Amino acid sequence: MNRLPAFEQLLNDPLVAALARGEETAWFRDRPVPVAEGIERSGISPAIVSDARARFRRFAPWFAERFPDTRPAYGIIESPLLGAPAMQRDLGALLGRELPGRLWIKRDDVLPVSGSIKARGGIHEVLQLAEQLLADTIDLDRYGYAQVFASPGARKILGSRGITVASTGNLGLSIGIVASELGFRTTVHMSVDARAWKKELLRSRGVEVIEHNADFSAALRAARGTALSTPDTHFIDDEDSLGLFAGYAVAGARLAGQLAALEVPVDADNPLFVHLPCGVGGGPGGVTFGLKLAFGDAVHCVFAEPTRSPAMSLGVRSGLHDQICVADIGLDGRTAADGLAVGRPSRLVGQRMQDLVDGYVTVSDERMKSLVGLLQDAEGIAVEPSAAAGFTNPWRILSDDAYLTAFGFDEARLAAANHIVWSTGGGMVPAPEMDRYVEEGRSLLRGAGWVPAAE
Repeated sequence: MNRLPAFEQLLNDPLVAALARGEETAWFRDRPVPVAEGIERSGISPAIVSDARARFRRFAPWFAERFPDTRPAYGIIESPLLGAPAMQRDLGALLGRELPGRLWIKRDDVLPVSGSIKARGGIHEVLQLAEQLLADTIDLDRYGYAQVFASPGARKILGSRGITVASTGNLGLSIGIVASELGFRTTVHMSVDARAWKKELLRSRGVEVIEHNADFSAALRAARGTALSTPDTHFIDDEDSLGLFAGYAVAGARLAGQLAALEVPVDADNPLFVHLPCGVGGGPGGVTFGLKLAFGDAVHCVFAEPTRSPAMSLGVRSGLHDQICVADIGLDGRTAADGLAVGRPSRLVGQRMQDLVDGYVTVSDERMKSLVGLLQDAEGIAVEPSAAAGFTNPWRILSDDAYLTAFGFDEARLAAANHIVWSTGGGMVPAPEMDRYVEEGRSLLRGAGWVPAAE
């Protein structure tokens, strides 16, 4: 285990000092690392991603039967990719600089079943466990999954097993909804940041919700301890799970298909920038891995975190990864972006994926809230604050001359670039709470003197 440096030593790094002050920061890679080299260094096999894709296909008939919102895609769980020209225009006016290229939104806020970037991973690990438990007793190749997993025999087997996870909200939703539907005994440990409606939704599905008046790390420790002391219970570790990671990574090939259908080129002369909301790091890390497999060196992934909870930025920048938490630099981790309220980063992503991530940006709560209001007015899209974290990333890139030079992003390439902001959360938020998000965002915009560009 690395020994934690003294506080004063950590603050010798100007960026860490800025993180400790709760300032907005941006830190980008100083040189490209070939994707093939980065994947090899990660030690993660691409085979786990193709395995996860096949698993989602096998379960598609079951989803189509059990979750009506998946039926239009015959049980495939995927979200739309939409252009956001009005948001690009209005945000450029607010920031005083036009963004070259095009801005898009990957709308995981309306992903079927549980609507967040965390959903693919959480759902995948539950499905993986369900298959493993039934494989020795039921011929899964002989019967259709919709029939098998709805049968009394299967539900009896799965009902004898428990699943436990810790969550700030969105991962717990995805796991709780699908695990309870399959019949698992499911327990979700929720941190203090989790919204009340998420807890109540889980309880309405028969999930046991244990509330902690502490941050995600404390909830995680409690969940891990409970699983260790409870027979026949599977613990889903958001800090170090390849099952979650593989599920997240499925999004890469799916996005490649969507861009191809829209005739959007992605290559050296047409770079793709993807801006991902980051909490513990598993979701954006897995998506990044999938994107690198799909697009190679032509895709560039940037993580966005709250200034009050910059766990991944701190872990990677200090080189201490999961051996340091935001409390070590004086931050309490409390943020309006509840899905990103994590004090300690994933050791899996921080250590293995650092050669594949281009940059780390931190965003204030006030800016995220403002962007919620702006997005509603510009595009008619309502999201929770976590989902707005990545919208200013493209402009932060434009301001970093060293990064642009190191990667050869000249005017022509930037003009041909596509920026995708990966959304999360929003589709399941109760209308009164979403209305409050939007109105608060609009109020902050007015207070800052921000006025969207004229039609």
